[in-house]
This record gives sequence, structure tokens and C-alpha cells, in this order.
Amino acid sequence: MKPISWFHLYKILIRTSIRSRMQYKFNFVLGAILAALIQISEFLMVALVLHKFGAIKGWSLYEIGYLFAIMTLSKTLYRTFGNEVHHLEKYLVGGELDQLLTRPMPVLLALLPQNFRLMVGEVLQGGFILCWSLAGMMNSGQIGWTVIPLSLLVIVTGAIILFSIGLATATLGFWTTRIEELQVITEDAARTAAQYPLTLYPKWMSSLLLTVIPVGFVNYIPALYLLRGEGGVWVLALIAAIALLCLAASLRFWAFGMTKYQSTGS
Repeated sequence: MKPISWFHLYKILIRTSIRSRMQYKFNFVLGAILAALIQISEFLMVALVLHKFGAIKGWSLYEIGYLFAIMTLSKTLYRTFGNEVHHLEKYLVGGELDQLLTRPMPVLLALLPQNFRLMVGEVLQGGFILCWSLAGMMNSGQIGWTVIPLSLLVIVTGAIILFSIGLATATLGFWTTRIEELQVITEDAARTAAQYPLTLYPKWMSSLLLTVIPVGFVNYIPALYLLRGEGGVWVLALIAAIALLCLAASLRFWAFGMTKYQSTGS
């Protein structure tokens, strides 16, 4: 099939998944509200500490709010369109991946729209904190309006990087089958750490978050340029290049991993 046909089929699968979820509208609305409250409460804990003791390592509350919001929205974009990558283990253990192999499209393209999620709560929470942070820094004269569209670009590149990390981690499941514990390190723990300035951590850890698990390029490195003027516009070009490189590498790794897949026989 042609790529355009695959994309059309992909859209159909997404619409089907959305319709199935919207059959239970109350659960959808309640889940969105609870997700937003959980995310907001997490940031409020940090905000209370900063309000009491001031900036951390020279980073103001607005700046940390920016880091937090960019990471949240990048993760939300990734999980909206690629959530099942994070849940590949259940497909490997239960043999559900075999069903996707029979579809007339690439396995990854068939996997992505499964259980498509509309993460309204996370979008509202991340969007609110981002707008609040940007407004605070613009009022103080720290940044200009151009940071707004550039931040949207950063969210997209950040989502690509997070997706690439998630896909590479999931691909290891073709050898190990069980990947949940590894995902806690490469996705959950690394992403949580990168919600705050990397200067808070030991040098070995910040280096790890910029090389082995490059979550630092999702929000920290862009923030250095957009909020503090460190470096030049080449920083954004570098981040875009890294995002594309991570995506290409993870897709190649996935293709190689698929050749090692062994059915459960169930």
C-alpha cells in the first residue's frame, strides 16, 4: 500500500478509537478532571517551596513553571498519538502483536492508534502553567512575544524526542519481553527529573539526561536560549536535528527489533 493509504487508514483507526471512548462520556470527563488535578497538585508542591525559599539555583518560579509545562505538554502530545508504545509489553506477553501483523499496514502504524487517548486534562493543566509562566516573564521584561511560537515548536520537538525514547525502550521488549521496570527509568524517572533545572543534579546525572536519555533537550536546553538568551538561534536548529536523529535511530532500531520478534504462540 502507498503511504497515503496507510495514513488514511491510520486516521480511520483513530476515529474508531475515539468513538469507542466517547461511549462513556462521564468516565471521560471525570478522568480528564482527575488527571488535571493530579498534575496541578504536583506543580503546586514545588510552587509552595519556591514561594517560601525563593529561586532554586538561580531559576525563578516562572522559569521552573516553563520547564514543567513544556515537559508536560510534550509528554501529552507523545502519549496522545503514541501511547501504546508505552504499553507494548502487554502486546508481547498476550500475543496481541500477532493480530497487528495481519493488518495491511506497518505494525507500528497499526499499533499507535490502539486505545487512542484524548488527554484533555493534561492539555489544560500544561497550557495553564505555560501561559501563566510566559505572562509572568513577559510582564517582567525577561522575554518577548516571539517566545510563544518558538515554545510551540519546542513542544513538538520535545514530543518527538520523548516518543523516540519510548520507542527505543519498547523495542528492547523484543529481546526481554518485560520492559515495565526499564520504562520507569528511561521514561518516567528521566522525564520527572527533567521537569526541573538540570543544574540541580550531579554532573554525571545531568550528562546522562543529555546523552544516554536525552530528555534535557526537551525543555532545559531550549529554555536556556528562549528564557536566558544563552547561545543563539542555532540552539533551536540543533534541537530539531537531535529530535529527527533520535526519531530515525529509534525507527531503525524498531525495524531491527521486529526481525527478532517471536510469537507467543497463544
